[in-house]
Amino acid sequence: MSKDLVINQTLGECRAALLDNGEIVDYLMERSKEDGGDHPCVGNIYKGRVLRVLPGMQSAFVDIGYEKAAFLYVDDAYMPTLEEQRQMQEKAQKIREEEDKRKGKIIPDELSTFSDAVDMRFRPDEATIESFLKEGDEILVQVAKEPISTKGPRVTRHITLAGRHVVYMPYIEHTGVSRRIEDEDERDRLKEILEKIKPEGKGMIARTVAEGQGQKTLKADYDMLVKIWKEVQGKESSAKSPACLYKDLSFIQRVLRDITDEDVSNIYVDDNENFKELEKFIGKYLPGLKGKVRIYEEDLPLFEKFGLDLELERAISNKVYLRSGGSLNIDQTEALVSVDVNTGKFVGRKTLEETILRTNLEAVKEIAYQLRLRNCGGLIIIDFIDMEKEEHREMVYSNLLEALKKDRAKTKVLPISELGLVEMTRKRTRDTLTRLMCEPCPYCEGTGQVKSTLTVCYELVRELTKVLKKSKSSRVSIFAHPEVTARLCGDDLDLIETLEEAFGKTLQIRSENSYHIEQYEIFD
Repeated sequence: MSKDLVINQTLGECRAALLDNGEIVDYLMERSKEDGGDHPCVGNIYKGRVLRVLPGMQSAFVDIGYEKAAFLYVDDAYMPTLEEQRQMQEKAQKIREEEDKRKGKIIPDELSTFSDAVDMRFRPDEATIESFLKEGDEILVQVAKEPISTKGPRVTRHITLAGRHVVYMPYIEHTGVSRRIEDEDERDRLKEILEKIKPEGKGMIARTVAEGQGQKTLKADYDMLVKIWKEVQGKESSAKSPACLYKDLSFIQRVLRDITDEDVSNIYVDDNENFKELEKFIGKYLPGLKGKVRIYEEDLPLFEKFGLDLELERAISNKVYLRSGGSLNIDQTEALVSVDVNTGKFVGRKTLEETILRTNLEAVKEIAYQLRLRNCGGLIIIDFIDMEKEEHREMVYSNLLEALKKDRAKTKVLPISELGLVEMTRKRTRDTLTRLMCEPCPYCEGTGQVKSTLTVCYELVRELTKVLKKSKSSRVSIFAHPEVTARLCGDDLDLIETLEEAFGKTLQIRSENSYHIEQYEIFD
């Protein structure tokens, strides 16, 4: 099984795709800002100033020096004491154990991930945001979610620093192991090492690549993160808010840290500067990848060579065709993402139920792939073709869960309903591929439709009738889009002559190529 990392540089745009047997497993893209401003990437740490505290929303807005204020929710703003953390962790553990007993299954104690640690509710009910935060306060915050669409970044006061093998949490006491490490003996071994390394009151999580690593490697990673944290604390005392105290790694370095592992066979790069940066970073931190970086110098563009440009085009289209002839309709809105599965041209060979099952099973793999590639997040509704047999629904559901295991993002999936619907959520920390690569259509203003020519004609006639009734002039001029004027003068409507005879006035119609299809003007 071949695993390749492909990195393309085009002027100010850098794209990276991790491939597994030719299929995109992960895709990241970064573009340099035209204004040269500081973009709040996930992981950046800022000294910010509280602009507004909103008791009604139990949240606050923080100025971090970005054009849009950062959003801070009460649970991310409250800084719990060590005693409160331990009490809430014990309470949460008891609740999990009771739920597991009710469900009749036993889940290992340590299945928590980095997000589990952050999402734990340490805040007492009486600790409302206005009780511990006020306007003008200077606080240390970290970007948890980049600006998406019209929203500013989301921040948290629960600082975390991610290294190659471990994540360090200076404010939260927690020991965790990545959920992707499934071997129980290995999980226990890593947890034991982390307990030896971290001091009381601090938190550490072993990342997926920590599997098989010894205490020396994890300790070196931890020491580096502690050093970075001390530097941040040193800057905090002298910096004037708003100020950026720590920037996460460069794009190339984040690609190596976050989506690359030592199973990668080759790293292809088409830019000499990126090649040097890769070699330097790998030589210092990732010795297992030495000798795998290759400079690409062929005439055919790198992404085109691997067929990636075609895949990205499919990923920004609303309609995705399946190999069997079926299709997916994927619509992204502010509220949710809807995926509709259709048989299309696929007619099957035996029974209708078999055709439906085969289409749904094929759709499952493509849906998981498209959600990952498009970086869809929030609430996702999948409308599978209705299946009458319960075993078929179970088969499709289990296949969906299996396909989603490749996804780095946290997902939660509910079973298929009797109507064939699946409700699921997917955590997203950056903008979708569609929003990164596209913008709303300026002609239809993003709605995807405009009024028909006939509709505009009748609207114009109604407005024209009002003008003719009030006008004292003998001549009235009409300016409209060429398609509208052609329809007005067409024999099928016969509108102009009828109105001229009815009101005894002369109508002059002129086409304006610059007009929108729905635009018209009437002058008397």
